[in-house]
Amino acid sequence: MTADAGSLAQAAPPPAGTLKARQSVGSRLAGWVSGGAVRVFLIVVGLFWLVPTIGLLISSLRTPQDMSASGWWTVFTEPSQLTFDSYSKLLQNPDITDSLLNTVLITVPATVLVVVIGSLAGYAFAWMEFPGRDWWFLAVVGLLVVPVQVALIPIAELFGKIGLFGTILGVILFHVGFGLPFAVFLLRNFFAEIPRELLEAARLDGAGELRLFARVVMPLGGPAIASLGIFQFLWVWNDMLVALVFTKSGTQPITVALQTQVRQFGNNIDVLAPGAFISMVVPLAVFFAFQRQFVSGVMAGAVK
Repeated sequence: MTADAGSLAQAAPPPAGTLKARQSVGSRLAGWVSGGAVRVFLIVVGLFWLVPTIGLLISSLRTPQDMSASGWWTVFTEPSQLTFDSYSKLLQNPDITDSLLNTVLITVPATVLVVVIGSLAGYAFAWMEFPGRDWWFLAVVGLLVVPVQVALIPIAELFGKIGLFGTILGVILFHVGFGLPFAVFLLRNFFAEIPRELLEAARLDGAGELRLFARVVMPLGGPAIASLGIFQFLWVWNDMLVALVFTKSGTQPITVALQTQVRQFGNNIDVLAPGAFISMVVPLAVFFAFQRQFVSGVMAGAVK
């Protein structure tokens, strides 16, 4: 009986206070981080991050007289200040409207070409055998460290000789050339994680390389491709340096057009505010529309 009592005493769980005391500091910190207080804090940070966007939106809906008289936050007490006159004036400005069209004509092809060519090249570097594959991939990776500023003058001279300088096609080719190294690097590493058995099974069923790429690799690489598309779209849409060098008055995107309006008029805030908001809201809409795919692509490969 004494031995049994001793065994029961040893098998009995320690008091709750002892268990709490034995919890590591990391466990208690993780529990606190996952609590509601941190979520509220993150929501507040997110709302604070959106303050400039909200301020620009409200400013674009106010008259120049109201903007010069008071801050944008006064609209919450005087909502009668809101008007769409600035957007109506913006649509009557041919420089802004043409630049918005030029931005779309530059951004969409540059994004699509980088995604398509980068996907094909990434699949080739990941699963196709050809002479010098690893050396070619190292050369592509090495191009990642080449800054855009180094290539501006040489490529501008080259485009001038072949008649592409100042054209939308020249800007597209420049963005495609500098976007492909990152695209190939990202997609090659993602495609390399696809199980070899899955590809071999498709080949045994008679699938060629193009069919294998379209039916197997592309659906599995959707998150990474979506992430690449978002990165490329944001980079090209918000670019001003390349556009300043390679475009002329009739081919300028919205970023250069807004900068030109500031230089020429300086105080035409009734045109600049709605133009800047439209220029900013389009990338935001694209990001939030593909947010889930973007997160999946960023986290791809983190959990095996």
